[in-house]
Amino acid sequence: MAAGGLSRSERKAAERVRRLREEQQRERLRQVCHLLPRPASPPRVALTTCPAPAGVAHPEEGGGRAQRRGGPAPGRERGPGDRVAGPEQAARGPEAAAGGGESRAAPGSAGLSPGRGRGLRAVWVSRQVCDDPEELRRKVRELAGAVRNAKYLVVYTGAGISTAASIPDYRGPNGVWTLLQKGRSVSAADLSEAEPTLTHMSIARLHEQKLVQHVVSQNCDGLHLRSGLPRSAISELHGNMYIEVCTACTPNREYVRVFDVTERTALHRHQTGRVCHKCGAQLRDTIVHFGERGTLGQPLNWEAATQAASKADTILCLGSSLKVLKKYPRLWCMTKPPSRRPKLYIVNLQWTPKDDWAALKLHGRCDDVMQLLMDELGLEIPPYSRWQDPIFSLATPLRAGEEGSHSRKSLCRSQEEPPPRDRDAPLSSAPILGGWFGRGCSKRRKRKKVT
Repeated sequence: MAAGGLSRSERKAAERVRRLREEQQRERLRQVCHLLPRPASPPRVALTTCPAPAGVAHPEEGGGRAQRRGGPAPGRERGPGDRVAGPEQAARGPEAAAGGGESRAAPGSAGLSPGRGRGLRAVWVSRQVCDDPEELRRKVRELAGAVRNAKYLVVYTGAGISTAASIPDYRGPNGVWTLLQKGRSVSAADLSEAEPTLTHMSIARLHEQKLVQHVVSQNCDGLHLRSGLPRSAISELHGNMYIEVCTACTPNREYVRVFDVTERTALHRHQTGRVCHKCGAQLRDTIVHFGERGTLGQPLNWEAATQAASKADTILCLGSSLKVLKKYPRLWCMTKPPSRRPKLYIVNLQWTPKDDWAALKLHGRCDDVMQLLMDELGLEIPPYSRWQDPIFSLATPLRAGEEGSHSRKSLCRSQEEPPPRDRDAPLSSAPILGGWFGRGCSKRRKRKKVT
């Protein structure tokens, strides 16, 4: 028994009732506010247009919000129940009172039935927020100062930096997991048509200027490699679609190709159908699917990623929801006291589970933020040139008889190659089976129970 006379189970039950009442009050407030006319506000010009999911108010309706610094008590992250709705939230409208904040934990699930709680949380987490232009520029100036002053800067990248290359992300409004959870089909595009984006080229330039020491990427698209980053400076934790390896050779023998090697591979099935030129063993891809553990040395390069994280005093996260990266404690130096952990800067349109730990959260598209950052640093962003793409010098050609071992389109830089594709034009949407983007996605599809 506690001093107050209530047992632990009784206190938990009382807390659940309290949260349920708060949620009911917020729901009534939403319904009332929908009926009342909204006051007219002067028009605001946004740097980028960020469409919000259906049923969720546009970020501009809730007003701008300054990034809150600090975080929860050392040793734990703030949970959904650690949210306090204050007068400032109520003044901003029902969406703000319901938890619409950049650095707040996703609310809405406490005290509700599991189905309704998950639904509200999913809508809130998928909500996209854009900083207004002046606020974004102010934050970029602060970020530029952090980049200049950093002694060891590590960049963590996710699928959000490749959306400008028409490669969909996973948890955005039109992301792979989002569409699958809605029961919609996913048709993979020909990813060989994608080229490094402005963000990829900016990171390569920052590394060249010794402002970035290492890049840790969750992406399998190989665009960091093609942007000119040296292999030693990249840790591709989930593999590279252009690399296959022979694990029978010691050390493992790598084969860089100019086509997607994952055509015949999928979850727990990694053989590509080609053999090692030295020992004749079957080659395998390097992709780490959801539910798998990466064991290859390269291109995962976990050793370098761990060393970089331990040395880092600043971490910049670009375009990652951090839902997966947060599960890798080696990347966050959690064994260090909070005062000695690296400062965290996050660029993302959506909520991430590390927002409360961030020194600064920038809500904007990665290309927009990196353009402003490079301008602030006075650095020119090198344009991507397929003629200078390093993958062609690293690639191992197929042997005689292997030409028919794949049907994927190969990268080409010959004089007959077509002119550069308009970056705004979508990639060809012909469905592609197998591979890290094809059958690997079907794992997330929910099967209906047969009654």
